[in-house]
Amino acid sequence: MLSSQRSAAFVPPLFEHDGAEDFRRSGRTISLTLSPRDNSLAVYASPNVDPASVQLQGAHDDREQSIYMASREQAPFSERRVFVTDTSVIFAAVRNLVRISHAKHVDLMQNDEDMRAISKLANDYTNFCKECCLYASQHITRTEQLQYDAEHYRCLWTCFSLFAVLYLPEPGLEDAPVGDELMEWLNIHFIQPSTQEGDELSGLERPWEDPAFWPYLTRTVLRGLSKASVFFLTVLQNHPSTYLQNLAQQLSPLLTSHPRLHHFSAERDFAVASRRWKDKVKTLRLELDRVPESERDDGFENWWDHYSDIVGILEGRGDVIKRVCVELEADWKEVCSVWGIFVDTRLRRQDLPEIVAQVLDEMPPDPTDREDIIHSALFLGKPTQALSEAAQLDVWLAAHLADLMEPIDLIDSEPDDAELSLRQHYILAYMYSCGDVGREMADQILLHVPLRLAGPNDAEGDEAVRIRDGQLAGVLKDVNETCFEYQREEIRRTICRVAAQTFISEKKYGLAISYYTSAEDWVGLGRAVNLVLEEYIEQGPEQFAQLVANVAPSLQSLRTDSGARIPAPGVFLHRLMFAIRFAEFHQRRESGDGQGAALDVVSMFGEEIVPQAWWAVLLCDALELLQNGASPHGCVRFGPLTSHRSPYAPPGLSAHAPDAMLFSSSDACLLMQKLEKIHIMVGQGCGADYLPVLCRVTKRGEKFALQRLEVVRLSLARYYARCGAIGVGGRPSGWSY
Repeated sequence: MLSSQRSAAFVPPLFEHDGAEDFRRSGRTISLTLSPRDNSLAVYASPNVDPASVQLQGAHDDREQSIYMASREQAPFSERRVFVTDTSVIFAAVRNLVRISHAKHVDLMQNDEDMRAISKLANDYTNFCKECCLYASQHITRTEQLQYDAEHYRCLWTCFSLFAVLYLPEPGLEDAPVGDELMEWLNIHFIQPSTQEGDELSGLERPWEDPAFWPYLTRTVLRGLSKASVFFLTVLQNHPSTYLQNLAQQLSPLLTSHPRLHHFSAERDFAVASRRWKDKVKTLRLELDRVPESERDDGFENWWDHYSDIVGILEGRGDVIKRVCVELEADWKEVCSVWGIFVDTRLRRQDLPEIVAQVLDEMPPDPTDREDIIHSALFLGKPTQALSEAAQLDVWLAAHLADLMEPIDLIDSEPDDAELSLRQHYILAYMYSCGDVGREMADQILLHVPLRLAGPNDAEGDEAVRIRDGQLAGVLKDVNETCFEYQREEIRRTICRVAAQTFISEKKYGLAISYYTSAEDWVGLGRAVNLVLEEYIEQGPEQFAQLVANVAPSLQSLRTDSGARIPAPGVFLHRLMFAIRFAEFHQRRESGDGQGAALDVVSMFGEEIVPQAWWAVLLCDALELLQNGASPHGCVRFGPLTSHRSPYAPPGLSAHAPDAMLFSSSDACLLMQKLEKIHIMVGQGCGADYLPVLCRVTKRGEKFALQRLEVVRLSLARYYARCGAIGVGGRPSGWSY
C-alpha cells in the first residue's frame, strides 16, 4: 500500500540490485497510469522515447512486460482481505447470472438451471465463510492480526447456510419435507452432545450411575445420532434391571431403522415407512407401561422416567420434546429441527413459520444474541427483518444475502422513495464500509439519485407539496438521512445545493435560501438574495413583496444557527436582511401604514443595511411619504418610478392623513445626508456605485435618475422647512451632512 509515509517495492523486482544504470541504458523508463475509477495506479516499464519513432526505426522489445498494481487506499486486514476479494468473485457471478436472465427475458425462478446455479453460488458463499472461520480458529503465529475472530465468521457461516437450506433448495425439492435438512444444519453448527462427554461416559464401568448419562442418551436420540445412542443402549445390557435390559434391546433397532427422507426415492414410500415405524414405537410404549412401579428406580435414578421421555420423543409428542429441550438447556432451534423429524415428518418449508411462531411464544430467541435473532427471522420467513439484523452483525452479510434474495423475489426489487431498492440500500451500506474507494463509489450513487422535486402538478404531487410547505419529505428526506447515517456531510451539502437551484428556478426563494443555508453555500445564498432583489426591478414592489414573504424564517435561522461549520458572512446576512425589510416597507406602503413605512426607511438607513446601489431607490420610494407631510397646496406629485402600478398614491396615505408628519426633523436630516452623499460620489465619478439600480428601475439613463433625486431633494427641503415651522421633532441646530 502506498502512502505519504511509506514506500512500495516492485515484487518481483523490475531489475536487480544496483541495476538501475543498466535499466536506464536499455532505453526504458518507469511510467504510471492512474485509474479513473479509484485511487489505484498501474506502474510499468516503457520506452523513454517517442513510441512512434521507435516503430519507424523498426525496433521492438520482445521481453515479457510486467505491470505492477498499487493503491493509496488502506486494504482490509489479513483474513478479511482474502474473504472480501474471494467472495467478490461469487458476487460478480450472481450479477452476471441475473443480467443474462434479464437479457433473455427469462424468469429466473422458473428456470431450473438458473436456480441450480444460484443455489450453488449460495453454497459457495457458505463454504468461504466456513473456510475463513476454520482459518481464524487456528492457533498459529500470524504476521498480521485478524480483523475479525473465528466467532464472527462462525456466525456468518451459520446464517448463510441456514438461508441456503430454507430458501435455496435443489430444484424439485422446494416442496419436499425439510426436517432432515434442518437437523443436519443443527448438527453441523451447534454440536450437542459433545464428543468429550461421550468419551468420559464410555470410559466408566457403570455409566448409568453418572448424572450425565441419561441427558447424554436423550440428546443423541433427539439429534438422530443413532450410532452413539445404540452404543450406550448396548451398555445398558449390563444394567441390574432386566426390564431395562429388555427395553434397551428393543429400542436399538428402532433407532437404527428410523426412516429418513434421503433413504427413499419417493415421498410416498417414506410416508408409508414412517407410519409402520410409529406403530412399532406404540408397541414399545405398551411394553414400557407394563413395568411395575417398584422396578422403575435402580437406586440412583428413576430410569423409567428418562426412558419414557425418549419414547415420547419417538412418538412425536410436542409437549415432551419442548420439556426435554428446556431440561437439556436446548433452545428453540433444536425444538423446531426435532419437530420435522419426529412430530411432523412431512413438514414443509412453507409450513415452518407457523410452527416456529408457536415455539417462539414459549421459547423466545435471545435478544442479546444477534445471530439468534437472524436465525429466528429466517425461520419465520421474514427476510426483510433478517437483513436488518444482519446489517448490525456485518454489513457484508446483509449485502450478499440481499443480492441473492432479490432475484428469487424474497424482497421487493422496486425502488423506494429514495430511488433505491432494498438490495441497493444494503449494497450502498457495504460500499461505505469498504474504505475510501467504497465510500467514493457510494457517494456517486447518492449524487445520482433523482430528488423528484417536480412541481405539485406532476406525479409526485403530495411529496412536492409537503416539501414546498417547508417539510423535509420524500427522496430528499431519505437521502439526507442516509448522508447523516454514514457521515457524508459534503454529499449532503451538494444535494442541498441541487435542491436550492431547483427552487430558485421556481422562484421559491424562501426554500432556496433555506437549502443554501443548510449547505453552508454562502455564495449561492448571495446569488439567491440578488435574484430576490432582481424581482423588484423586473416585477415591481407588489410582486416582490409577495415573493419575499416566505424568506423571513430563513433570516431567523441564520441568526440563531450556531452549529454551522462556517458561519454566514455578515455581507450576506445584511443583504438578506435588507431584502426582507425592503419588502416589509412596501407592504406597509401598500396597506396605508405610512408611519410604519417611514420607520422602516429610517431604521434601514440607520442600521446601515441598505446596499449603496439601493440608496437612491429607497429615497425615491420614500418620496410619497415626504410629500404626504408637505402642504396640500404645495405638494409635488410625479408619475410612478416604474412602469408598474404607481406606488405613490396609496389611499391610506393621500386620502386619510394629508397633514401627517411621518418623519422627525432628525430623520429628515439622515435622509438628506444619504442624498448628499450620492451627489458627492456621483460628482467624483462614482455614479456606477450608486445609480445603476435606479437607472434599471426607471428604464432611463443616469441623467433621468439624477432628476429624480433632485425631486427628492426638493421634497426633503420642503419637509424640513415645515418641520421647523410646526416644531415636529424639535428644531435642529443645522444640517449635519
